[in-house]
Amino acid sequence: MMIKATDVRRGMVITMEGVNFVVVDFAHHTPGNLRAMVQTKLRNMNSGALIDKRLRSVDQIEVPYVETKEYEYLYSAGDEHVFMDTETYDQLHFSPEIIGTAMSFLLPNSRVMVKYINDKPVSIEIPDSVELSVADTPPALAGATATNQYKEATMETGLKVQVPPFIKPGEKIRIDTRTSEYLERVK
Repeated sequence: MMIKATDVRRGMVITMEGVNFVVVDFAHHTPGNLRAMVQTKLRNMNSGALIDKRLRSVDQIEVPYVETKEYEYLYSAGDEHVFMDTETYDQLHFSPEIIGTAMSFLLPNSRVMVKYINDKPVSIEIPDSVELSVADTPPALAGATATNQYKEATMETGLKVQVPPFIKPGEKIRIDTRTSEYLERVK
C-alpha cells in the first residue's frame, strides 16, 4: 500500500529501499516560498539505528502489511515493560526501543495497540489523548490573569506538561499524546 508523505504518523511502519522503518517522530514544514516537506526520525527495524530523513510532501511511501493486536499495560520492571494480550492473556516484555516515548502517557491497565510484522512486535500505538492526574504544580500567582501564562505541572507518570494557572495538584486533565500539550480539565 502506498501513502503520501504527509500522511506519515508516529508509530507507523514504512518501507524505504526494501528496509522497514518505524516512525519515531515527524514534523511538517512549509518554509516560505519553498515546497512543503516532512522531516522524520526513523528507526531501522533491522539494525535499530536512528536516521533523520526529509521527505517531499508529494513523495509516495510504501506501508507494509502490519497486524495489530490489543494489549493491556501491566507494570514496568527496570527497562522492561510488561503487557498482556487481551485475548490470550499471554504476557510479553517490551523493550524501550519498541515503546519509545509512550510510557510517559501510560498507567497500569491502559489499553494499547501493538503492531506486528511477520509475528515480531515493532511498535505500540497509544490513544490520541489520555487522562492523567496532576501530581505537582506550583500555586497560581494572584493577579496573573492579564496574559495567558502557563505553568509547569508534573503528572502522575512523571511527564511534565504546561498547564493553565487554575490547575491544582490532584486534578485530572486531558493531554494530547502526539504533542504532549494540555487539552482540557476533566470533570
